Amino acid sequence: MALAQTPKGEVTGSAVVHTAESAKAVIAGASVALPVSVTGTAVFADALRDIPANTTSRVLVVVFLHGSSGLRLAAIAEWQRWLAEQGIASIAPDSFGPADRLTYKSPVGKHVDEKVHALRASEVGLALAALRSAAWADPRQLILAGSSEGSPAGARQSGEGFVGKMIFAWSCEDNYFVESHQTSASKEPPVPNVISTTDPFFSAANPWFGNPAPRGYCGAALKANPRASIVLIPDAPHTLFNLPAARQAVAGSLKETLLR
Repeated sequence: MALAQTPKGEVTGSAVVHTAESAKAVIAGASVALPVSVTGTAVFADALRDIPANTTSRVLVVVFLHGSSGLRLAAIAEWQRWLAEQGIASIAPDSFGPADRLTYKSPVGKHVDEKVHALRASEVGLALAALRSAAWADPRQLILAGSSEGSPAGARQSGEGFVGKMIFAWSCEDNYFVESHQTSASKEPPVPNVISTTDPFFSAANPWFGNPAPRGYCGAALKANPRASIVLIPDAPHTLFNLPAARQAVAGSLKETLLR
């Protein structure tokens, strides 16, 4: 029955490694939002290449790894602006820097998905390198966040260079999307995991989840971290970081990070 319900995946494009040129495009085209404390005038929300020359302070920065829809998802800009209104800067690298970047409609096989996860992991390093020279970024206050396709790469990071993480729309479990989830077992940074109880990809609501006993959240993977939290939102959509419960979890995590 499960096999009958499994849709046929689709793959377009082939690039799964950034070239020197596409790596520059990933950062130059990154979506950035800066709070008033940085600009001195109004919230800035645009591509990194268009950031104003003069900034007035360094602030905490959230590095956000977008999902498979890329930065065209309007919810990302909305979330970044909300962060800026809380006094937090953010940068979302544009993973679609390569002209022929591999895209897909799941399921396409773990061997393909893992190539994408490796590509996304490389973008974390690109973002860190860019922030080291950014006059508006506090290098001691960086948080790594990801949603959907961007979450496995973020969840797998050891946490080095970051004081916190955020995991949206990903359950940190072995399933159709990964060879193994490989979630970092770091016990230090606060890590909110926010996901729908009926997430169409990473919960029991998905008939081709690829795990006979899905939990649908990161509880098992994060159990060693006393500062991790799980937020399950009933019947929420896959893209959920702008929902009130999700924003509340993010605000609490940010407050805890800033107080340390």
